[in-house]
Amino acid sequence: MKKAIKFLCLTALVILSSCASRKDFIYLQDMNELQEYPVIQKYEAVIHRDDKLSIIVNSKNPELALPFNIPGSNGNFSIGIDGSITSTGASAPTDGKNPRGYLVDVNGEIDFPILGKIHVEGLTRRQLTDLIKERLIEGEYIKDPTVMIDFLNFKFSVLGEVNGVGTYEITGDRITLLEAIAMAGDLRPTARLDRIGVIREYGNKRRILFHDIRSKDLFTSPCYYLQQNDIIYVEPHRQKADERDQRNFSRWSMFLSFVTTITSLILIYTK
Repeated sequence: MKKAIKFLCLTALVILSSCASRKDFIYLQDMNELQEYPVIQKYEAVIHRDDKLSIIVNSKNPELALPFNIPGSNGNFSIGIDGSITSTGASAPTDGKNPRGYLVDVNGEIDFPILGKIHVEGLTRRQLTDLIKERLIEGEYIKDPTVMIDFLNFKFSVLGEVNGVGTYEITGDRITLLEAIAMAGDLRPTARLDRIGVIREYGNKRRILFHDIRSKDLFTSPCYYLQQNDIIYVEPHRQKADERDQRNFSRWSMFLSFVTTITSLILIYTK
């Protein structure tokens, strides 16, 4: 009796383990070992509406930079040991979860101290840095300004056949499509490797571009480096999902039949 029960349990474990899903795909299949693949594009993140920017103006004369770092009407600023004056813009009170920053409004503008409204949507950090420097010099406010700009809320979303669907935020502004998939817990076995889409906003429009993660052509895609608010959508492989469900159903049917048979034999044996 005990031997029969042990045998039944062992068989059940074997059948259940065989039902576990396995990944049968390989990324970047056409890459050759030790072969060099050039980086074709120079990546720069582009500023969008609803972005939050940290903008710091410095000068050899800290007093000249002071008005351009005052966060609106709050008047909060700090002077470093080296004499630099920093601010993170006009916004709600700062804390670890909600850093202060210049919020890009629906018109793609920020309200910058002294300089007023500045249209920043569509610019890179470098372009905005040059623009603010130019206005400071042209207005004869500062002859030698230095401007540092950072993103405070760079985020993207991952949907579909991944293990960790959700919205993710990163520090900085540089993340690749592969890194984003890794953050989302990698692909599920039912994912279509040739239908990994990136939905991106262009002004008042959106576009989707699909990628084949098995190919090295992924590196040359304009969406290989993600932009703010990109949405990654991984399509399911319907045929694989149906086949997997059918296999699991067949295995469970066999298992139930096996259990029923063994149970009947045990009852007969005990009687």
